[in-house]
Amino acid sequence: MQFTKAFIPYKGYYSSPFCKWQGSMQHDNAIELGGKTSKRWFESKGINPNEVIDYVYLGITVGQHRVFHGAQWAAVLMGAPDIPGMTIMQACSTATTSVFTASMAVEVGNVETAYCLMVDRTSNGPHTIWPNPLGPGGEVISENWNMDNMKADPATGLGMIMTAENVAREHGFTREQADELVVVRYNQYKEALANDREFQKRYMFPVEVTVSRKETKIVEEDEGVFLDTTLEGLKKLKPQIEGGIHTFGSQTHPADGNAGIIVTTKEKAKELSEDPNIPIQVISYGFARARKAFMPEAPVYASRMALERVGLKAKDMVAIKCHDPFIANDLVLAKGLEIPPESFNNYGSSLVYGHPQAPTVARLLIEAIEEAVIKGGGYVLVTGCAAGDTGATLILKVG
Repeated sequence: MQFTKAFIPYKGYYSSPFCKWQGSMQHDNAIELGGKTSKRWFESKGINPNEVIDYVYLGITVGQHRVFHGAQWAAVLMGAPDIPGMTIMQACSTATTSVFTASMAVEVGNVETAYCLMVDRTSNGPHTIWPNPLGPGGEVISENWNMDNMKADPATGLGMIMTAENVAREHGFTREQADELVVVRYNQYKEALANDREFQKRYMFPVEVTVSRKETKIVEEDEGVFLDTTLEGLKKLKPQIEGGIHTFGSQTHPADGNAGIIVTTKEKAKELSEDPNIPIQVISYGFARARKAFMPEAPVYASRMALERVGLKAKDMVAIKCHDPFIANDLVLAKGLEIPPESFNNYGSSLVYGHPQAPTVARLLIEAIEEAVIKGGGYVLVTGCAAGDTGATLILKVG
């Protein structure tokens, strides 16, 4: 399906900084922080969300206290207590799915203006206890939402890093290729920091976080990025799995953050845009599920679907962003789409600045839009893998 009616206003979006877990955002419930940050962001834009927004899509993956009320609670916190919404949970594809769902609602006319709010806090993730009356002595079943699910997919029993190593081995990627591309990614991120973070300031909105019961502070930039990463330093690290190519340096780190994106009609997007001469149209969506335990391959298949649906090729894109929890993701996307690995993820990627789950691909999407604007417009492709060996891709036309 090709979208024709769903648009994003230029500057009708924001991403918070991302903070490495157990950092500055660790004390705040992700829904509360995302809702309150959105309220401040709407106020900075002069937008009354209660009058402009019809529906809220709350994307969240790591459960938070009172998540049962989800999108409805988020709407109240962001200053729109009269509007309904729904909660979407799809691991790393949560943002992609939220924007797709909002675009579909606009396309068929059910919603004029939707707001996608993606929030997550990997810090202090839930430790759930499930009743188990048939267990020995009634012993409970316990789950650490973060660690247990990173460690093993219940469908395969294999950890996510094993899916990356399976792909690396299958395609013959080497440790040298991995380390060299990691350095490229860090250099690309440093371009976003140039001129006093000129690129990041195009979209990044500060958050007010809790320090103590009586004190808050403003966080304006990413925390926990290993800026001193070098090829020499990477070579000294041991692979996490014997014989593998991935070290702690060639994979992402858990993080906290939030992001918001407005999806609306062409006419309303012009009204809400900071520059009505820069239309941003949602064009296509692709999805896929790779072979079991080959998760990094899924974005290749999803991207091919999204491209084929609109008769485009990867070379037609002015910007490509790939969620890369492992460097194998970038290596296999480059191979699968027949593009140089250095040609995408300009200005950084989740491998560098961290992975707070739901907001991750939202930030990538926003960065791709801003990169396209700098280049004078064109098509952008944003993709990423997700739990269960799945992947999703969005294509937008900017300008």
